[in-house]
Amino acid sequence: MDLTMRNLSLVFAAGCWGALWNSLAVWLGGYLGIAPALGVHIAPALTPAFLYPRLVWGGLWGLLFLLPGPRWSFPVRGLLFSLAPTLVQLFLVFPLMAHKGVFGLQLGVLTPLLVVFYNAIWGYTAGLWLNRAAMHNRAGEVG
Repeated sequence: MDLTMRNLSLVFAAGCWGALWNSLAVWLGGYLGIAPALGVHIAPALTPAFLYPRLVWGGLWGLLFLLPGPRWSFPVRGLLFSLAPTLVQLFLVFPLMAHKGVFGLQLGVLTPLLVVFYNAIWGYTAGLWLNRAAMHNRAGEVG
């Protein structure tokens, strides 16, 4: 993907779309009691204060789709790219900003597993957005 204003917009929007689904999954996991049942204390309220920063960061993480690399499908690349925000969350955010220890283990032993799962949702759905945009582009409907 070349670095044009259109592609910057597409990957940012894809990252935001992925972040929306990621955020809904995190909220739903808490709301339905899934995370607490796994012993993980992550159950945020679905509020603008929770959602807005996640959408912006998700859009910024979407810029990873501009990196050159193997010609894998966008959803597969998204799953691979989801490891970047996962590592940041586990090694920087939890221990240094939230003071929940490396891997966020103070939130529960299975916290790293849920973080990997939730971020995989981000990457996969962001990739689906880009697949859809690419399909429309080939059909002449976009751009």
